[in-house]
Amino acid sequence: MLSPVVVGVDGSAESLAATAWAAREATRRGRPLHLLHVREGAARDEAPIAGAARRTQARRVLRQAEEHALAASPGVRLRDDQVEGPAVDVLVKAAGDAGPLVLGSRGPGRITGHLMGSVALGVVAKATHPVVLVRADTGTPPVRDEGTGAGRRDVLLGLDVTEPCDEVIGCAFESARLRRARLRVLHAWRAPGPLTLGPGEVGLAGDPGRAEEWLGFLTAVLRVWRDKYPDVDVLETVVRGKPADALLRAASTADLLVVGHRLTGRPRAPRTGPVTHALLQQANCPVAVVPHL
Repeated sequence: MLSPVVVGVDGSAESLAATAWAAREATRRGRPLHLLHVREGAARDEAPIAGAARRTQARRVLRQAEEHALAASPGVRLRDDQVEGPAVDVLVKAAGDAGPLVLGSRGPGRITGHLMGSVALGVVAKATHPVVLVRADTGTPPVRDEGTGAGRRDVLLGLDVTEPCDEVIGCAFESARLRRARLRVLHAWRAPGPLTLGPGEVGLAGDPGRAEEWLGFLTAVLRVWRDKYPDVDVLETVVRGKPADALLRAASTADLLVVGHRLTGRPRAPRTGPVTHALLQQANCPVAVVPHL
């Protein structure tokens, strides 16, 4: 049985945008959509009427999310649940059975529902399966002409060719295939300095030479994936600069940004790396974070 696309809902604008995005993704993948509302644990001395009010509010949130899901994708198969517990723990567990887990994410300086901010980042930091974050102003798809491709946006993959990961690359290619979109693969490089060159190594003479070398590495990494996905149009791009800056610029015209999140070597308190954190906070499109070892 195919794993459902799971979306965390809390009634906020961001979670409703995530619900609409998840409904379209579930239909695209031929999977059911699971709406999940997390109710924080009740206080020990909570009055029965307060507990009933929280359950009623949860049902209201789920019904609203259901309406948004059906409006975005009328044929989507739905189920819903309300679960009590710490939001991060419940959602991380849900990610393990999801294909993928989708959450709303707020933009800078905005305070909304409890799935936003620290909870969404906490889930991304701890999850061992892909998580997609959608902001309220990034969840609406571009108008497309499926016959000509007009208006179609790229799927964007941020890739470090020195440490390529099959899970991340595979997610990006499959996302592009499902959307019939072009896949733009971007690697950002920095010019080597005296402290970054190994013993006996020399840097290439100029930026054009370095860019050509990095492009050759990128082409080699993607060759097997091009063969596996012959119908996906791939644009390979290398740019000089900081990865976060380059990806944020490219994401402004993307339908989806795919990035990796390394799980090994994490501190006791899991966190996202600085590049992923910047992309989650600032990218102008949904961001899929794919954990890998």
